[in-house]
Amino acid sequence: MTGPAVGGGLFNIGQAAGQSGVSAKMIRHYESLGLLPAVQRTDAGYRQYGDTQIHTLRFIRRARTLGFSMAEIGELLKLWQNQGRASADVKRIAQAHVADLERRIAGMQAMRQTLAQLADCCAGDDRPDCPILSGLAD
Repeated sequence: MTGPAVGGGLFNIGQAAGQSGVSAKMIRHYESLGLLPAVQRTDAGYRQYGDTQIHTLRFIRRARTLGFSMAEIGELLKLWQNQGRASADVKRIAQAHVADLERRIAGMQAMRQTLAQLADCCAGDDRPDCPILSGLAD
């Protein structure tokens, strides 16, 4: 994966990126959004990440892979870090996201069907008339 940790279990940003699967650019972005709290720095000003931050970055990466928004990830992180949380709060966020995904999938399926119908109506020959362009112009 990456080289040894810097300074007793601490990683520089490149190493943290390698350990977490999150690019250095995105790590800085997540810090700027407050998803990842500011980390300690060396005397030279280099960021140092520990195992907790690496674990948090992996959490964020996985949530992004599942399509959660940054706002949803922020809520999920707060719940994840709160041992007194109610799992119902987490489930509510997940169910709302599932419903959003279902709406988006339905919308994409409708777009696909419309475009496929327009493409089927197009002869695709040398004539200038084109049902696809006509359908887009309507």
